[in-house]
Amino acid sequence: GFNAGSALSANELAATAFVTTTVATAAAGLTWALIEWQQNGAPTALGAVTGAVAGLVAVTPACGFVNPMNAIFIGIIVSLLCYVAIAKVKSYFKYDDSLDVFGVHGVGGIWGTIATGLFAEKAVNDAGANGLFFGGAQQLLIQCMLVVVTVVFAAAMTWVIFKLVDSLIGVRVEKTKEIVGLDLTQHSESAYTLVD
Repeated sequence: GFNAGSALSANELAATAFVTTTVATAAAGLTWALIEWQQNGAPTALGAVTGAVAGLVAVTPACGFVNPMNAIFIGIIVSLLCYVAIAKVKSYFKYDDSLDVFGVHGVGGIWGTIATGLFAEKAVNDAGANGLFFGGAQQLLIQCMLVVVTVVFAAAMTWVIFKLVDSLIGVRVEKTKEIVGLDLTQHSESAYTLVD
């Protein structure tokens, strides 16, 4: 609904966005399940859903500019990239990524932005530009610059917000409160009742 509705009318472009969103999502979910099957001996529902979300993220920038076949490629590739980011890169660098937000949305969004520069076609949407595979190397360069600008902007603004919050209310709790548990000390709730 989000991607198809972005056309602001019920027309051929909205239908294309709907179809490309659906096939990229399905391809990504299936690919993730196949990767898990190959790596772990069995696919999981959580893995298939994670792959589908990665597919949604990756196809969103491209959905109104690519054909359905290329949307399938976007979905397959995003599952490969995001799986590696979550299963290999995260454990190697040991960074905290709750719910694998960076591994799915960050990596998937970066791939989707670059994929638009590869697969976009004026034949799909004449208001856009051709990507690299259709003779538009300049569009790929623009998409890569967008990735860099977005990462720099997000990092800078996150740092500013972090410093502002830290100076106003602090971002760390006292060690004793952390040991007791934030559920009790911050929210007066008992999330985990452990009985011996």
